[in-house]
Amino acid sequence: MALKISLRPHERLIIGNAVIENGGNRSEFTIENNVPILREKDILSVNEADSPCRRIYFVIQLMYIDEKNLSVHHKTYWELVKDVIEAAPSTTGLIDQISWYIMGHKYYQAVNRRAKLTHLRP
Repeated sequence: MALKISLRPHERLIIGNAVIENGGNRSEFTIENNVPILREKDILSVNEADSPCRRIYFVIQLMYIDEKNLSVHHKTYWELVKDVIEAAPSTTGLIDQISWYIMGHKYYQAVNRRAKLTHLRP
């Protein structure tokens, strides 16, 4: 099933490993195969990964778009999760949900938990 994307002027997104920035006009296009896609609003830069939970989100984002280094990202994820749960046991339920997606290789669904995860401050 094709995915139709509409971009605002100068909006950025990641398709696969490519960062794309739209020109000065609104544009629409269709992606006809299955590739990782992150819109600008869902992209967290390394500089923005300034809390333990944001670092977890950042590594999940890397799992989604950087499949060739998946084992490294998984190792980092589990190390970060251990530290966050030790510091803030109340995060266990949310971390369990996210981990369930990760174990099922459903990285986009894990990324979509961003709103809850990146606002936590353990």
